[in-house]
Amino acid sequence: MLCYRYCRQIKSRSVSSHSIDIELDSLTDAVSMALEYAKTLGTSGAEVAISKQQGLSVSTRMKEVETVEFNKDGALGITVFRDGCKGSSSTSDLSPAAIQQAVKAANDIARFTSADPYNGLADKSLMATEFPELDLYHPQEISPEELTHLAVLAEEAALDTDPRVKTSDGASANAHSSVKVYGNSHGFLNGFCSSRYSLSCVAIGEHEGGMQRDYDYTISRKFSEMVAPEIIGKKAAEKTAGRLGGRKIATTQLPVLFSPEIATGLIGHLVGAISGGSLYRKSSFLLDAIDTQVFPDWFSIHEDPLLVGALASSAYDSEGVATQARDIIDNGRLATYLLTSYSARKLGLTNTGHAGGIYNWTLSTTGQTFDQLVKEMGTGLIVTEVMGQGVNTVTGDYSRGAAGFYVENGVILYPVEEITIAGNLKDMFQNILGVAKDRDLRSSIRTGGILMDKMKIAGN
Repeated sequence: MLCYRYCRQIKSRSVSSHSIDIELDSLTDAVSMALEYAKTLGTSGAEVAISKQQGLSVSTRMKEVETVEFNKDGALGITVFRDGCKGSSSTSDLSPAAIQQAVKAANDIARFTSADPYNGLADKSLMATEFPELDLYHPQEISPEELTHLAVLAEEAALDTDPRVKTSDGASANAHSSVKVYGNSHGFLNGFCSSRYSLSCVAIGEHEGGMQRDYDYTISRKFSEMVAPEIIGKKAAEKTAGRLGGRKIATTQLPVLFSPEIATGLIGHLVGAISGGSLYRKSSFLLDAIDTQVFPDWFSIHEDPLLVGALASSAYDSEGVATQARDIIDNGRLATYLLTSYSARKLGLTNTGHAGGIYNWTLSTTGQTFDQLVKEMGTGLIVTEVMGQGVNTVTGDYSRGAAGFYVENGVILYPVEEITIAGNLKDMFQNILGVAKDRDLRSSIRTGGILMDKMKIAGN
């Protein structure tokens, strides 16, 4: 087990109350036991996943502790297949008797479900066989007092940044670690450890009877690589103060520049549209779109599951299928769908190893910073917040409440609120004019701000 050796090496340098790598062996044994028992029941296939998480979360409000939460939980999930029939069960009790009971329950369920010819394990030939070190696990000994100190520092910075920011809606500091093991009856069995640390702060501002709130956050695999709490608090306050005095604008059509946080969500709609479940249900505006022009020809998205230390890295998906670097969008053309074993069989295509999500998508850029895109936009709208669920994945129609800033001649003039932006995702994707090079790396979609050609703006 490469992960187990690596976890041990880290632990020898930094003993942590949150280190759970010592459980990797026992969890691996539990998965093996479940698979062996499933085999004795005459199942045609079985897969077992088990995870355990533990951590500490502290939240403060106005520099006073509000909550301190310790968590330690986990469960074993078992799925068995019997000639196209499928049954699943789970247990948080990892004693041999409880594991056997869970396997038996899954087997009994499979006996009474309808057969589905697309059910079953992912193909054995697709199983991961190499497990490179991805640097995902960095345990750190952290006390509640230390996390409280970080949260309070963030709030203090927020309250000291602008006199109009007089209230904090709270700060939260978190330290979590987890261990996951997956195995199936193809003989695949592997596990790994990971850690995640985060800090966030929400500020509330008031001016001339109007109130606004905004936030900032940092997240990292390594505690030492989080952004300083003073910076998080200051940014939260600056963003909040910048929104005070917001107004509507007249209904019009304008170029729109999505901030990096909102751009991430915009690309998230692409994820949903090219996922196997949406495709075989025919609930996607990108049906039969492989190798068609979806974005401008300069635009690309590259996926790298093996990016060392990143937040969405993994050598295999939740079915044990080896992940691989690939282009999702290649010079504007859709290069692949995102398929699991079930959706691939359903569509008559090849499994792409996307059971459980996507892995470190990085968007190409047009070379400008976000501020440079603001200037190039001329007159338009920066969108820093969207609200509502007005996205139709079948047609691509897009209509959401929004807030942000009105820009004229490349200069931000005033904040804007209570407006709606609308378009169709097909047109929006085709009409991207630029992607900023200063990327937000805090999620599985790594992108800078995205400048869009004219969109409909509904205001006064």
